[in-house]
Amino acid sequence: MTTATSDASSRTLLHPLLIAPGSALLIAAFATDLLYWRTVSPQWETFSIWLLTGGLIIAGLAGLALLLDVRLGRVRMVDRWRFAAVTAAALLSLLNAFIHSRDGYTAVVPQGLWLSAIVTALLLVTGWRGWSLADARPLSLLPFQEVRS
Repeated sequence: MTTATSDASSRTLLHPLLIAPGSALLIAAFATDLLYWRTVSPQWETFSIWLLTGGLIIAGLAGLALLLDVRLGRVRMVDRWRFAAVTAAALLSLLNAFIHSRDGYTAVVPQGLWLSAIVTALLLVTGWRGWSLADARPLSLLPFQEVRS
């Protein structure tokens, strides 16, 4: 019984545990950008840049965790589309952090707000089925080869 428990825990993927909270921070940055746009209170712009920074740090850690999952054999294949969407969201958030580093109203409106909206849409669509980037399909060597389970 102990063997099954330790075997199951060794198969736990690390990267989804970090992608979810990082995504939550980046989505929350969109909410604070909206609040800044409506109130023009500088506290919301400050909250936004802190949320972006935290989300980017966690995104970097999630990338390292994905590499570790692949290296340890926990992930055989990575879903290319989900990986591309999450990577695009991280890169757009990095650009958004640079935009938020400007002074005044133009630090958020309109470019920062649009980037936050795009990142939020990417993350919500990607995270709809969970945060794992592992491809659940069986490995097939030929494009039309029938895969038997």
